Amino acid sequence: MSLKPRYIPNETVKVLAMRSDLWGAWLTLHVWAVIIGAMALFIIFPHPITFILAFLVIGSRQHGMAILMHDAAHGVLFKTKALNEFAGKYLLGAPYGGDLESYRKYHLKHHRYAQSALDPDLPLSAKFPISKASLKRKLLRDITGQTFLRLRLATLKMKQGEKLSIEGSDAFQKSSPWPYLVTNAFIFGVLAILGHWWVYFALWLAPLMTWFFAVLRLRNITEHAMTTFDDNPLTHARTTYTNILEKIFLGPYWVNYHVEHHAYMFVPCYRLKALHKEMIGHHAEMKIDKGYRSVLKSATTG
Repeated sequence: MSLKPRYIPNETVKVLAMRSDLWGAWLTLHVWAVIIGAMALFIIFPHPITFILAFLVIGSRQHGMAILMHDAAHGVLFKTKALNEFAGKYLLGAPYGGDLESYRKYHLKHHRYAQSALDPDLPLSAKFPISKASLKRKLLRDITGQTFLRLRLATLKMKQGEKLSIEGSDAFQKSSPWPYLVTNAFIFGVLAILGHWWVYFALWLAPLMTWFFAVLRLRNITEHAMTTFDDNPLTHARTTYTNILEKIFLGPYWVNYHVEHHAYMFVPCYRLKALHKEMIGHHAEMKIDKGYRSVLKSATTG
């Protein structure tokens, strides 16, 4: 598989591939500010509606942390390597249970073998299309916490030497549990000092165990379900045009430009929209869908 596609001039690629510490810092601050703001919203204005809104926003931004850690795994979130590694590991990955080093090994293999038999993500996309009833069952397992518990159990059993084939479990392997435990203890401690210890369980842990996995599943579907099984990044990945609600709850931080990411994986997420515009001459060849609903419609039957 060629890892150096040439769809736009090299001079343009060099500009788009420029990394920025300011951008990395801003996005890291942004994802945390949204989470803190959502928590504060419910604390200040306690009501079922503000709770539901905060719950969904926080779960979506925990997914946003995974997206930004993904950029750090590619080494492109920050220009300074030390900042990229520190933020990716401790400020973005560890809080939600991701591990930068383990994920990097796993994810780069996905890029090298995308949509082939050696792709570790293939089980997440190869089964599509599936029935609407099957998708509903999967999403129900996500939002009731069953997926979270199955993945955690799989992680424990794999550490004991057992080999399990549970979808997505490889992406959550850890080189050490301590970053996750320490960062979560810190989050709990800060909330407890502020007199809101219960927020950790209601508006951090609960969204992480439920809504986070539903969003992650939907994003995985949009990226590779019903795409080609070949080495063409224009067709073995999908770019999805999103509306404002989809950007907020399902596809933040330009993650929807997935064809562009597979074509030039060294371009930071904050330049993918510009890359999409530069690749306009290839839009007709690219796998592009309008919205999550459109993708789910093509990925389900019955």
